[in-house]
Amino acid sequence: MHYRSLGRTGLKVSPACLGAMMFGAWGNPDHDESVAVIHAALEAGINFIDTADVYSAGESEEIVGQAIAGRRDEVVLATKFFAPMGPGPNQGGGSRYWIMRECEASLRRLGTDHIDLYQVHRPDLTVDVDETLGALSDLVHQGKVRYLGSSTYPASAIVEAHWTAERRHRERFVCEQPPYSILVRGIEADVLPTCQRYGMGVIPWSPLAGGWLSGKWRLGVEDLTSRRAQRVPDRYDLTNPENQAKLVAADALAVLAEDAGLSLPHLAVAWVVNNPAVTSAIIGPRTMEQLTSQLGALEVELADDVLDRVDEIVPPGTNLAWADAGWSPPMVADARQRRRPRRSRS
Repeated sequence: MHYRSLGRTGLKVSPACLGAMMFGAWGNPDHDESVAVIHAALEAGINFIDTADVYSAGESEEIVGQAIAGRRDEVVLATKFFAPMGPGPNQGGGSRYWIMRECEASLRRLGTDHIDLYQVHRPDLTVDVDETLGALSDLVHQGKVRYLGSSTYPASAIVEAHWTAERRHRERFVCEQPPYSILVRGIEADVLPTCQRYGMGVIPWSPLAGGWLSGKWRLGVEDLTSRRAQRVPDRYDLTNPENQAKLVAADALAVLAEDAGLSLPHLAVAWVVNNPAVTSAIIGPRTMEQLTSQLGALEVELADDVLDRVDEIVPPGTNLAWADAGWSPPMVADARQRRRPRRSRS
């Protein structure tokens, strides 16, 4: 395993990061099986694990904590906060109140006294970024957190956070965790160049595009229904023209992988890992079989003609479906913000 520096820090991480979203009620409810997958990843040389408080309502963090008990020093441990963890108005977001409270909760669930990488799961436009960075900086100074990161931030928010950190003497984000795959390339236009400019590591989530690049989504397959299609129709419903475009692209990529003597998951993960802006790709297996099917991608080198063909199938800087971007700016998500209020007639 060849380890890489996380941005400009001296922290070394594996080129694949074990994502823990599928451990617990959201994926594999069997704790023993989930722990076995984590242990297998560690034995394979992966030293980087990423989870979040919201994954299975904290259950994922508990499973990760169980798995790394007695092996804490072997692991670069990352988790995230932001998503609501309850019905109350202050049980989520980027406020100082919530950050200080939820960090303690994550530490308890993980069974550790420190988090190596603590990340804001999404931008919180209702909170001054200085408040968020101030609270996070205090956690670093208290020794409860080692490094800070953002997740699914637009380039403008990344720049604002860096300027704020410099001007207000806060700790800065050392990495960004964006969605990135062959089908979701929008970050190539601005986020990746911004991260390179600021010396940030990049740890993309969903290199298999939420399962679209698993090899199961092919043209001519009659039954493509899944739990995900029912839960997230905007990303999987094939009556949506954008999802039809994803299906056509996934099929073409599967043919390309076959011609290159590769599985589609190996092509997809290797393509992400080999981007020079990327530090570590987050793979999120639910089972041991899924883990082993992706690990081999770390040894794959893609020829130029294969990379050129990928660019033909999905042009650089393109998201085939807007819903795959992971976060929508308010002016895109809410039509009311694009319309001036009508003047009342007196």
